[in-house]
Amino acid sequence: MLSKEVQLEVNRGAMLPLMEEFYTIQGEGFHTGKAAYFIRIGGCDVGCHWCDVKESWNAELHPPTAIDLIVNNASKYSETVVVTGGEPLMWDMSLLTQRLKNLNLKVHIETSGAYPLSGSWDWICLSPKKNKLPTETVYNNANELKVIIYNKHDFIFAEEQAEKVNPKAILFLQPEWSKSEEMTPFIVEYVMKNPKWRVSLQTHKYLNIP
Repeated sequence: MLSKEVQLEVNRGAMLPLMEEFYTIQGEGFHTGKAAYFIRIGGCDVGCHWCDVKESWNAELHPPTAIDLIVNNASKYSETVVVTGGEPLMWDMSLLTQRLKNLNLKVHIETSGAYPLSGSWDWICLSPKKNKLPTETVYNNANELKVIIYNKHDFIFAEEQAEKVNPKAILFLQPEWSKSEEMTPFIVEYVMKNPKWRVSLQTHKYLNIP
């Protein structure tokens, strides 16, 4: 149970339930291969059965951390910072992104879009989930749409999401890791027939890095 003072700081985004932070190579989507500092925020109620960071779901397991400390750590490593989760938009991202941008850092987010957009972002990666569809603010502002392909029906979902996202968003199909051997050939075939899409792979897992 958080104290009233800490809860107020969390509510305004001055403290966030930090799960982990690390410097690595971006493994997915448009910025694959670039060095970036990742900030993983705890808390998610979307509940994907194939999620590979289910330990992020319960925000109470990840104590509120002052954003000044988070920003200071991030500034030591990279000019690009990626905020991920969990679902980071469960929290107000305004103060965190403002502080990062004050240091001239490029600030990216990876989100399911299930909550309204907060914060100021240089790049928004929207990875929608069937359990809890994105809000209009995220559809309208996403720079890339990354749909995870677990089975063949997900291609239908991908096209539905492509219709809703803004026309400037770059479209990616990515095999769910446990199904990559099975689904990647179908994704390759689909992209060749529908070249508005691109293939995304979880290259960090092939590289055996976080």
